[in-house]
Amino acid sequence: MQAAPFHAAMARGPEGGRAVWLRTEDGVRIRLGLWPGPAAAQGTVFLLPGRTEYVEKYGPAAADLAARGYAMLAVDWRGQGLADRPLDDPLKGHVAHFPDFQRDLAAVIATATEIDLPRPWFVLGHSMGGAIGLRALMGVHPFAAAAFSAPMWGIGLPPLIHPFGPQISRLFDASALAERYAPGTGPGTYVLSAPFLDNKLTTDPGMWAFMVGHLGEAPELALGGPTLHWVTQGILECEALAALASPDLPCLTAIGGAERIIDIPAAKARMARWPKGRLEVFEGAQHELMMEGATTRARFFDAVAETFARA
Repeated sequence: MQAAPFHAAMARGPEGGRAVWLRTEDGVRIRLGLWPGPAAAQGTVFLLPGRTEYVEKYGPAAADLAARGYAMLAVDWRGQGLADRPLDDPLKGHVAHFPDFQRDLAAVIATATEIDLPRPWFVLGHSMGGAIGLRALMGVHPFAAAAFSAPMWGIGLPPLIHPFGPQISRLFDASALAERYAPGTGPGTYVLSAPFLDNKLTTDPGMWAFMVGHLGEAPELALGGPTLHWVTQGILECEALAALASPDLPCLTAIGGAERIIDIPAAKARMARWPKGRLEVFEGAQHELMMEGATTRARFFDAVAETFARA
């Protein structure tokens, strides 16, 4: 493994954090961030970030998990963070095929095995990482339990066209528009273009400033809106996942009561048919529970740790 750039001070994670480069089976370079837990760690949490996110953003989460006995890793998925970006315009959020993210996760699991990270292993997926994590759990996997924060198990569309989303997505994928920004988006990064008041991510001004500060200090981490192709691939992946039975392992899914980004009915429908799962709603919180105020974060990580400990 080759050492990769890592903004330790900016991340505010536990001491000993580092990053390494990984190469996936199809030749894409991705970045893996690693934070050690306590000396006698109770396991390792594989934190799977959402779209636009990057390793350093989850330094505080690593600290919260370390305080509860866990080591943690996070990944820059292909197309974001410092991982390889596929298009000439690096600000476009793009992936050739949504299942390609499984190649990234396979490289992470192989490295975790090679360096013998503390077991048992657990998966914690946020937003897009929730879709990637759920797909992994549908096959052979090394995880003892799962937790999800605002998982992307459906992509919100206007009510009148929602039933036709998969058909529309296939039409876009076959057109010359596929690599254009999705309507209403562009090269601007949300946390740099949206005001704190009425933002859709967090109610906590300190965590908002934390995210804004990252992109001021390390602008190479920024990502703009998704391409039409990314959106269509996401719709098709959510459609495929919805047709599958829930995995047979303990699961916690948490959603903010003020959530305005994910498809809430899709998350509720999944948890209603997850025998070993439970859904917890955090009233007043928005999309990023791990970037909310201290009280919400503590409640969230306590619930995650409880789920993992029971497993």
